[in-house]
Amino acid sequence: MEKIFNPKSGYLILTVFILSLASIITTVIMTENPLYLIGIVIIPLIAPGFIIVNPNESSVLVLFGKYIGTIKENGFFWVNPFYVKKRISLRARNFDSQPIKVNDKVGNPIMIGLVLVWKAENTFKASFDVDQYEHFVVVQSDAALRKLAGMFPYDNFEIEEATITLRAGGEEVNHRLETELRERLQIAGINVIEARINYIAYAQEIAGAMLRRQQATAVVAARGKIVEGAVGMVQMALEQLSEKQIVHLDEEKKAAMVSNLMVVLCSDESARPVVNTGTLHQ
Repeated sequence: MEKIFNPKSGYLILTVFILSLASIITTVIMTENPLYLIGIVIIPLIAPGFIIVNPNESSVLVLFGKYIGTIKENGFFWVNPFYVKKRISLRARNFDSQPIKVNDKVGNPIMIGLVLVWKAENTFKASFDVDQYEHFVVVQSDAALRKLAGMFPYDNFEIEEATITLRAGGEEVNHRLETELRERLQIAGINVIEARINYIAYAQEIAGAMLRRQQATAVVAARGKIVEGAVGMVQMALEQLSEKQIVHLDEEKKAAMVSNLMVVLCSDESARPVVNTGTLHQ
């Protein structure tokens, strides 16, 4: 469990240290007795105790294998020279992972990456509950990303009833990712500030096939709209011809007219009419 350690002021101990050193030197000069120089041995004993803690940094103190506490206050201090001091940054950090290849819920290989904003919050856990907490963050982020990818399909082509997909899930998917990372990193005393998917795509071996599939889906949807509009235009044309009695068409001629109009309206290219120079019925 993390304990806050309140160290002594480094300026006070430094003043005492300088005055003591000056006193020893003065005594040696006045008495001409070099034995007083033995007092100088206090220099290598006191000096290692001085420590500077910068803003958003901390220092974990250990004495012969026993955790003493953590200094989180900024400033210049002095502690027991025999304390082992380990610096841990409390600043927020970014981890931008390289895209990794995983399988989504339906087994499609995809490339996915994340950006994670995190910081060390509990220095005791970060120092003693895990080995190399920075590496722990990297490995657990990779594991959380793999688990998330297996929970949802990339899109809803195979699973049309899927309400959440990796490609369109947005905030819901990112929230699941943050929750998973918090559960995994709390053992190391890490606070997850934000986690977001910053890259997602099909793997190279199926990207071309999936692109053609998406294009085909888009073409089918566009064709459906075109046909729907063409049917409406043909119906409107027949109704207006009938109402205004411009020309009388029997069922056979109506079928021919509908066929010609549908070809003209649904064709990819502009229509090239053939001019009839004979009678109306030829």
